[in-house]
Amino acid sequence: MGTYVNPQNESFRSDIRSEIYVDKTGMLSLLNKSMGTAKRYFAVSRARRFGKSMAAGMIDAYYSRGCDSKELFSPYEIARDPDFEKYLNKYNVLHFDVATYFNMAKKPGDIIPMMDSALLREMIEEFPYLKELEPVSTASAIDYVYKREKIRFVVIIDEYDCIVRDAPDNEALIRDYLKYLRGFFKTEESKNFLALGYITGILPIKKVNGESALNNFSEYTMTDPGELMTYFGFTQEEVNALCDRYDVDIEPVRDWYDGYYMYAPVFEKKEEQGEENADGSIRYIKGRPKQLKHIYNPNSVVDSFMRNDLKSYWKNTGSFASLRNFVELNYDGLKDDVVKMLTGERISVNVLNFQNDVTQFRSKDDVFACLIHMGYLGYDAYNAEAFIPNREVAEVFESAIATGDWSDLADALQRSNELLRAVKNGDEARVAKVISESHQDYASIINYNDENALAVAIMMSFYTARADYHVKRELPAGRGFADIVFIPKYTGKVPAMIVELKWNRSAKAAIKQIKDKNYTGALSGCKGEIVLVGINYNKKTGKYTCRIEKAIL
Repeated sequence: MGTYVNPQNESFRSDIRSEIYVDKTGMLSLLNKSMGTAKRYFAVSRARRFGKSMAAGMIDAYYSRGCDSKELFSPYEIARDPDFEKYLNKYNVLHFDVATYFNMAKKPGDIIPMMDSALLREMIEEFPYLKELEPVSTASAIDYVYKREKIRFVVIIDEYDCIVRDAPDNEALIRDYLKYLRGFFKTEESKNFLALGYITGILPIKKVNGESALNNFSEYTMTDPGELMTYFGFTQEEVNALCDRYDVDIEPVRDWYDGYYMYAPVFEKKEEQGEENADGSIRYIKGRPKQLKHIYNPNSVVDSFMRNDLKSYWKNTGSFASLRNFVELNYDGLKDDVVKMLTGERISVNVLNFQNDVTQFRSKDDVFACLIHMGYLGYDAYNAEAFIPNREVAEVFESAIATGDWSDLADALQRSNELLRAVKNGDEARVAKVISESHQDYASIINYNDENALAVAIMMSFYTARADYHVKRELPAGRGFADIVFIPKYTGKVPAMIVELKWNRSAKAAIKQIKDKNYTGALSGCKGEIVLVGINYNKKTGKYTCRIEKAIL
């Protein structure tokens, strides 16, 4: 029982001892159904801090012959599976983390030999008869053990994409590394010795000539999570239970950490006549994904409960610098789309052409696809749209912008607090001046040729209002649609607001429209003061005017 070969169950044991442990052992039932079949290859890619390593430790504890884990698993979901003991601690397990050796190696060429040497050394310690057989690699050693003992292996690799991510320009190393992985998963010998292949990373498996380099793996990603969707991240039901346990209001937690919307595949029965098969059985077709699940960043949720503080816990992760570099890439329309997402809009994204590395970006779609896989954007698979998922990630974007080269946007974001103060004080001239200054910052980003572009500029000018408000554009209200409505997240902290925009008209006309069309009806659930803000932009003069009035609901 070693570090890599037939590990013990200490990782899982420490996880379940934690004050907050959410049972994800049901995933083992899904793995069990694939054991030894053609579908026994699982590639799970998720953003950092989404529970990949915790799941790998659970798999160790369940399958490894190096421990007895029946008592550890007995309180959890997997213990209710009829096949619970059939697979429990019945397999040889090899589990290693590629990042460990990437960080240890003095030069890139040392990574694979150093890693294989350490694994092979431990294989020989676990199975001493291998010394006489002189295996040339860890994969060949596994083959020898299987032929002698007829016990198959579970091979688990953490951070399998580390070399692709961190040495993206070293094509020779990547080629040798992919060849090394095929020794475990893509040889005739592996068809016999492998019971289960399970690899985890941030990016999906690298594509070579448009095809996955390990095309026998089923991939479970941020864009296509499949049946493993609920096992990485916390579901709404799990977060609700934690809020009940700690007596915490769910809405602030949702605001900070929700937003990774994922859809489970749904199979629908065709109702039309004549859709039965010839033998009378019912034909099923794959419908559009419909079962929406709200997935939360699990580590951030746990940190917030343990520290009793809602804030961004993601700013110090190693991929922050990557975000800053990505958002500064000068692809046509990228900056414009980031601005739109910061205002709460969604943008259409094609994620299918992404090559699953961090260098072969051919368009802004590739950049956004990468950011989706890294967890910096949410993804709506139903509509193929990307968006900033929650307040935690929005703060990370703000920090990346503030420390990067987008000084115009950074200045505008900082000016947003000044604008809110001016509105609160009823200072119409100051509001008009601040918006005019922000206009200049956005002029290089957005083409000011219609009212929609004006609305985006105003939304960005009021950006920091999102800390206290739900901001809605074109909200149905009264006898029309209010341009921008600010609905307080927390009762009594700030007043509700309606902002109406005019183009070559007057701010007074904007206020009149709010009243005439009864837009305040959109805020019937709010009580107390409401602020009405009319803003006009004169395209000819390039000047803004503002009018502010207050009312009581």
